Amino acid sequence: MKILIQNGRVMDPASGRDDIADVAIAAGRVIAIGNVAPDFHPNRTLDASGCVVAPGLVDLSVRLREPGQEHAGMLESEMAAAVAGGVTSLVCPPDTDPVLDEPGLVDMLKFRAEKLHLARVFPLGALTRGLQGEVLTEMAELTESGCIGFGQAEVPIVNVQVLQRALQYAATFGYTVWLRPQDFWLGKGVAASGPLATRLGLAGIPAAAETIALHTLFELMRSAKGSGQGARVHLCRLSSAAGLALVRQAKAEGLPVTCDVSVHNLHLTDVDIGYYDSRLRLQPPVRQQRDRDALRAGLADGTIDALVSDHNPVDSDAKTLPFAEAEPGATAVELLLGLACTWAQQEGLGLMQALGVLTVGPQAVLGTSLGTLQASAGRIAVGGVADLCIFNPDSGWTVRPEALRSQGKHTPFGGHEMPVRVHATLVGGQFAYQAGTERTAHA
Repeated sequence: MKILIQNGRVMDPASGRDDIADVAIAAGRVIAIGNVAPDFHPNRTLDASGCVVAPGLVDLSVRLREPGQEHAGMLESEMAAAVAGGVTSLVCPPDTDPVLDEPGLVDMLKFRAEKLHLARVFPLGALTRGLQGEVLTEMAELTESGCIGFGQAEVPIVNVQVLQRALQYAATFGYTVWLRPQDFWLGKGVAASGPLATRLGLAGIPAAAETIALHTLFELMRSAKGSGQGARVHLCRLSSAAGLALVRQAKAEGLPVTCDVSVHNLHLTDVDIGYYDSRLRLQPPVRQQRDRDALRAGLADGTIDALVSDHNPVDSDAKTLPFAEAEPGATAVELLLGLACTWAQQEGLGLMQALGVLTVGPQAVLGTSLGTLQASAGRIAVGGVADLCIFNPDSGWTVRPEALRSQGKHTPFGGHEMPVRVHATLVGGQFAYQAGTERTAHA
């Protein structure tokens, strides 16, 4: 299909482009920006007047709940939610049921996802078998099946020697290790340590749970770097000002580390828990205002590489429980763009920077693991794949959880105003989503 997108404001953080231009698409790729040939005859024309034509968003943390947790979300529902939010590429953690520690499971997930013709799925393989933290997985075989890195999801590795061996093995073959820094023993609480958790009688998770894990990891990375065999590490969902300071120091030293932050920790604090609101039962927990402010500044100055939705749909039976018993997680992928723009507005930043932490930032984290998509994911370039997000920057909407496409309806942002609205999402030159339709389109 040949598509012509007319009169849109083309914004590409990777190149800095920001102007009104037509975009021509053929055979799934962008063939012209601005100077469309007179003999280009599109099958379909989309008037994008008043809208921004941006690269498709790249979300580094989206749980699809398949295989094994279909009661909380189906692959179809969660990927439909992703494209409704403008997300064209997503990374899913390995903590499915069964765990993504066998090539066959990865193959099945990739096959199911590709048949839907919605967002591109990049699975993380389990770093250890069953996420048990004891025996390393066959990383080479998992990579051949399509894994772009290896992680432990929410399960810390208790045995530091196993972590050291995992980093050494990953370094040998150029794999990236994805870890959420949290000490196993200190991380057993349900809310951030502080006056509010004490007042509510909730078991606390101190910031030290994050910093101790970071100190351990960085010491292992320093020793490996000294021997010339340092692994590349991506830190998932930082939550504290102290943790961010350690990451800033590690980056200044030249350690091969990147990091991200979730929309929840970027916007919320422990005060929002109020009277045991289980929608705020999250991992990592939202912390005090000083932590939130530090994370917002770290995202603005580039210390934090990417903003993620940390989309983790939870069914009502598991969420409508006393706070400490509720399953952690929230629906967020449809809100990612709006929350990024809200952050940028509140911090006095431009729309280009809001898009950068959702496109070129996460694309740089994925790097060579994207394969042939490395040159075009997260950007708009002539010859690149036509993964696009078209949104109206002046059309707000109110979050109504029951209207979200995700099977999970629980979000702490219910009733919040989103400042922008996604109009259409293209993946590989096909319309994966258009506003106002009952279902996604497979053009």
